[in-house]
Amino acid sequence: MADLITFRAPAASDAAGLWRLARDSGSLDLNSPYAYLMWCTDFADSAVVAADGDEIAGFVVGHRPPTGPDAAFVWQVAVARSQQGSGLGRRLLLAFLDRPGNRDAHWLTATVTPSNAASLALFRGTAAHLGVACEERERFPVAVFPAEAGDHEPEVALRIGPLPAD
Repeated sequence: MADLITFRAPAASDAAGLWRLARDSGSLDLNSPYAYLMWCTDFADSAVVAADGDEIAGFVVGHRPPTGPDAAFVWQVAVARSQQGSGLGRRLLLAFLDRPGNRDAHWLTATVTPSNAASLALFRGTAAHLGVACEERERFPVAVFPAEAGDHEPEVALRIGPLPAD
């Protein structure tokens, strides 16, 4: 139940659970288990885990890009199937913005494939909830992805903000 969800920093012991949640999502690009371990350790100040007791109900991993340090970039958002439709995605994004590594960000940014309607709705809805704009433009065209990796859609850059000051 979404009312019992707690938000916290990720720990190394969460990495396998994040990897499994991403794998089971059916829509996320699956990174290596090592990448999730790095997100849970080296990037813990700019990541958040939603826990339902001992179970990981969702997560957001991201960072502050060196080329745009005024933005908090979302690398991945995942919500367990049992929690989808509960509003947990938006709560995760808001908790992500409240993490120590992101609190002073002026923008929330991400890239999303055009067919990922759920993610697009999440980011657009979060912008509306915050009362700010959500700008969209193609960032990575299909041509930059290796053909050997299979079909990959373009990635659309989302830029939400400027974020309200707290």
